[in-house]
Amino acid sequence: MFNVGLNKFGSTPPVVKNLIYINIVMFVATWVLGGYGIDLTQKLGLHFFESRLFTPIQIISHMFMHGSIPHLFFNMFALWMFGKILESVWGSQRFFIYYIITGLGAAAIHTLVNYIQYSHIESAIIAFSNSPSPALFSEIVTKYFNPDAASMFDTQAFDPQLAKELLYSGLQGLKDIPTVGASGAVFGVLLAFGMLFPNTELMLLFPPIPIKAKWMVIGYGALELYLGIDQPGSNIAHFAHLGGMLFGFILIKYWNTKRSNFY
Repeated sequence: MFNVGLNKFGSTPPVVKNLIYINIVMFVATWVLGGYGIDLTQKLGLHFFESRLFTPIQIISHMFMHGSIPHLFFNMFALWMFGKILESVWGSQRFFIYYIITGLGAAAIHTLVNYIQYSHIESAIIAFSNSPSPALFSEIVTKYFNPDAASMFDTQAFDPQLAKELLYSGLQGLKDIPTVGASGAVFGVLLAFGMLFPNTELMLLFPPIPIKAKWMVIGYGALELYLGIDQPGSNIAHFAHLGGMLFGFILIKYWNTKRSNFY
């Protein structure tokens, strides 16, 4: 994918190599144990802190879980492609610290955005509870839970108490959806590569054109921001990606001002 001679950095360094191994092992374990009725995604994926399924270990463990082979492949391919260069330049300790902090930052921003979204839903449910009506119930369900609900809703069978319980149950269901993947940390790695090697030319796959690293990073960031705002209910954690990039930017700037503490 590169058109410059970055092979001088040699083979895959230890932190990147072990991160890839761990992610592959966890994916295989999820698949194997799933056949025995053990859902590792539910246990180790990151749940919202108000979810009954949340445990503190998920703050770290979700970074090593993936939902599909393509999800795993593209994250690990990007980690290998950009991470091995960063680790070769920074050293293993500094790269590992950076990777973990950007992953945690991605989780923090994702949780914050979810908190804001869930607060809006809860406010709408409270407003419905104060003045219940079939039209308002249908509006809330359609907006926050199921866009096709209006056509399925039977106004003749409207029960305000049952409707309220259904809304709160739907909200709890959203909080119980786990988030998995190394994407937040990987986007942090992408950001770091763009900052350290801004003029390195990369070859895009779609479309197959060369682009400088700095413009690719800016483009990815702008796209994630747009999609995060335009598709708030998407199953892709766009703001987690932005969180990884944001924390990566802050950490690099901090390290640049603290040369005596440079890892």
